[in-house]
Amino acid sequence: MDYFNCISLNEAERLILHGFSGLQAEIEQVTLPEALGHILAEDIISKEDLPPFSRSTVDGFAVRSMDTFGAGEGVPALLNIAGEVAMGEQALFSVQPGQAVAIATGGMLPVGADAVVMLEYTERPDNSTLLVVRTVAPGENVIVKGEDISAGHCILRQGRRILPQDIGALAACGYSIVPVRRKPVVVIISTGDEVVDVPCSPVNGQIRDINLYTLSAMLEDAGCIVKRYGIVKDNYEDLLTALSQSILHCNVVVVSGGSSVGARDHTVRAIQELGKKDVLFHGVAVKPGKPTIFGRIGNVPVFGLPGHPVAAMTVCRQIVTPAIQSFLGQAVGEVYTIPARMTRSMASVPGRDDYIRVRLIRKSDGYWAEPILGKSGLISTMCTASGIVHISADKGGLYSEEIVEVEIITGK
Repeated sequence: MDYFNCISLNEAERLILHGFSGLQAEIEQVTLPEALGHILAEDIISKEDLPPFSRSTVDGFAVRSMDTFGAGEGVPALLNIAGEVAMGEQALFSVQPGQAVAIATGGMLPVGADAVVMLEYTERPDNSTLLVVRTVAPGENVIVKGEDISAGHCILRQGRRILPQDIGALAACGYSIVPVRRKPVVVIISTGDEVVDVPCSPVNGQIRDINLYTLSAMLEDAGCIVKRYGIVKDNYEDLLTALSQSILHCNVVVVSGGSSVGARDHTVRAIQELGKKDVLFHGVAVKPGKPTIFGRIGNVPVFGLPGHPVAAMTVCRQIVTPAIQSFLGQAVGEVYTIPARMTRSMASVPGRDDYIRVRLIRKSDGYWAEPILGKSGLISTMCTASGIVHISADKGGLYSEEIVEVEIITGK
């Protein structure tokens, strides 16, 4: 199979979806502290109102708001202090016209009261009299029962990655156990005679293994458990052994390098032998990342990524990560973008999807996207990039000052 006979990115996405058919991450129950970062497997419905009672948001006095209308420094409202609501206890009395009840932040609002006057807007000439020097509106300084979350309301939707604030909402609604998708296990196999691990000092044409660590970080960020198989030399039997061992212990395999058409690029052949010729494509019309492979060995999808670091990261972001999201039941294709104007024109080849690294520059009239030019083997171009601009296959490039959507990849 010759990768120069490339398929379109859309066709590659369709074939990947087909390759993942029948596969989805299992559901497991985890404790609330363990749920952070997992993907929610079911809609979470609140079983109760939050808060379960109307409560004060300030220290002050619970009142009937109408009793304070017209109150001011010169003409304060005169109220009788009828008692106090203790923290953590039920308010067992009601507020009558002309009355006020002392209440602390978080205290239960007594029946009859519809607002709370802040302590600093009151005076107490004696223990039973209260002067209110400011009008309060109905509902002021109060959270009413169910105002935050009402019983029967969907708190979180399935497919959502659980964030710290979600942990708080789940805790507030009494969910100590959470149904989530089990994190997929991804094995990364690095290939190449010239590749050595990071602690080694490269000699005689060797280079350190960049892709193992960048791809691991990207896939862990996508919600995976990554296992690093190690470096496999450019030997067919060694790669065949690595693949046959890896598929026994994972959901997905990613092979870094060995996806081109050179004499020592064995990934396609190994997948064909183990997967009974189940290679769905070899070569995608994208730049960078043209020599990309996708196949399936039994129930394990296998991606073959280019060896150049920028190309490997681009393919991982645009092809592998969306496949993982689909496997986890997430919505695919949701990325954070901002509009910006191109600082210069960029040519592209019609029929090919191009992904350009850009640096965002903020000016008085908004953001501008400055292309970062460099070959796909230069990792520094990713470090200095703020985002990615996609030139779709139906375009022949971008014009200077054209407005584009920049997919944000860093905080720069």
